[in-house]
Amino acid sequence: MNIDLTDTTSSRINTELVKTRRALGSPATGMVLTLVIVTDEGNHYDALRAASGASKEHPSRILVVVRRPGRSPRDRAQHRLDAELRMGSDVGAGETVILRLHGELSSHAHSVVLPLLLPDAPVVVWWPDDAPDHPAEDPLGRLGQRRITDARATEDPVGALGRRAETYAPGDTDLSWTRITPWRSMLAASLDQKHSTLHSAVVEGEEYNPSSELLALWLAERLRIPVERRVSEGPGITAVRLETADGQVCLDRPDGTLAELAVPGQPDRHVALQRRSTAELIAEELRRLDPDEAYAEAVRFGVDKLAQPDPQHPTPAASATPAPAKGGGAAGAKADAKGASGEESGAAEGSGAADSGTADSGAGAKKASGKGGSASSEGTGRSRGAAKGASGGKKATRS
Repeated sequence: MNIDLTDTTSSRINTELVKTRRALGSPATGMVLTLVIVTDEGNHYDALRAASGASKEHPSRILVVVRRPGRSPRDRAQHRLDAELRMGSDVGAGETVILRLHGELSSHAHSVVLPLLLPDAPVVVWWPDDAPDHPAEDPLGRLGQRRITDARATEDPVGALGRRAETYAPGDTDLSWTRITPWRSMLAASLDQKHSTLHSAVVEGEEYNPSSELLALWLAERLRIPVERRVSEGPGITAVRLETADGQVCLDRPDGTLAELAVPGQPDRHVALQRRSTAELIAEELRRLDPDEAYAEAVRFGVDKLAQPDPQHPTPAASATPAPAKGGGAAGAKADAKGASGEESGAAEGSGAADSGTADSGAGAKKASGKGGSASSEGTGRSRGAAKGASGGKKATRS
């Protein structure tokens, strides 16, 4: 059921929602959170489709904020609120309200959204494209317990990751991080199968892929080894290679669908790492509403060390030589375990490193536990540069 309200108010929208819900025979809401999507007219369709898909797992009230400030001074001086209400089985398990803010009202979106939030329910704010430099200080961002951005959708993914590191506040996260959940889970599980001293790591992926950068930063921060970022043709992340005392652990996914895991002393096996849709990524983020400490540590670890690629040499990559380990292997593994969220079918568990918090102290190697995921997808967006190390007096190199 679709209802259009022109030149309306938040109070009238609330009244119409209650009236329509009763007409459909659902007096109780049954929704667990409010998802606020801040986007524009050109991108709201795709964002709303992804949110509706996620609402099947997390019934929610979806508020889509579309700002239309106007071009002429006359249009900007006016203010009007138009709303479109969508309810019923066609829009998933919940309610959808599309808010179009005209003129001066577009600068006061938080005043329109606040009365429409579900009482006593968490609030998640998602910017599918252009996010503010400081999401936690944005008027709409202050309303949410979680704030979701997407560096892949920006023109400068490396710059976006740098801003996320500088302005991070508990509750911030990025879909570029969510896309590497299955990779982190699988790599943690592979290290649990065979304990060995780790020497270095290589992450291969598209040149402008922020997920590749975050995965390299996560490995460097968790394992405290040099991590090299190499450019490949994609799609997304194509391979991760860990050099150990017993040989190379390789997780290779050349086609974006099926990966091959090679562990020394064990037969090679295939792993499902299919790239996931935006709806699946949003559904994963909505499963946990506490701060993602693993993301915070990774994005802060080396974003300021990312180098700009040389256009004359498209294949080089920088290596990150991290600082000495802090807090011991058990502390590092436990911290990463806290950043993981649930388990999804089709993904290997990194339980050994996360739950037991053990480490090979003699070798100084740490194992990390990633979020449990289903199948993988890295964004097709691109991030410039690679992670560079900060300690040990070593400079980042390109290869």
